[in-house]
Amino acid sequence: MRTLNSFILLIYLIATPVAAANPFWLEGKTDQRYSITVYRSATCGCCKGWIDHLEQHNFDVKDVTVDDVDEFKRQFDVPPKAASCHTAIVNGVAIEGHVPAQDIKRMLGDPGDIRLLTVPAMPSGTPGMDSPGAPSQAFRVFSIDRNNNVGVFNSYQDY
Repeated sequence: MRTLNSFILLIYLIATPVAAANPFWLEGKTDQRYSITVYRSATCGCCKGWIDHLEQHNFDVKDVTVDDVDEFKRQFDVPPKAASCHTAIVNGVAIEGHVPAQDIKRMLGDPGDIRLLTVPAMPSGTPGMDSPGAPSQAFRVFSIDRNNNVGVFNSYQDY
């Protein structure tokens, strides 16, 4: 029993500084599962990185490779200024670009009249664009409602 208690204490001592240093390690780690469909080009590596991020945060991803992602941007009424490299749909809401999983979950908890969450372009440091050694850029997650009003859903200064 003493060995088991020592082992538990060791795990606690190792995990606590890691969790404190990386708050995203803890976020979104619940048992609740979410289904999302992602439309992307077969040749886009950063899209796969974003899908990996979603899967690590309990999303069940239907990964659909398509020849023309713009077709889905038009179908889900993604404005050109809101566009990025992939388009997804979850519970009837479009997700455009490298939106962090925790923002999608927050929106799903209280969608209001949001029809789209987007991180336009492809900022460095966003999920899927977070290569080791690459600089992180500040970025915003924008929401667009059913009346096409744009709002800032979340801001990241230090990702």
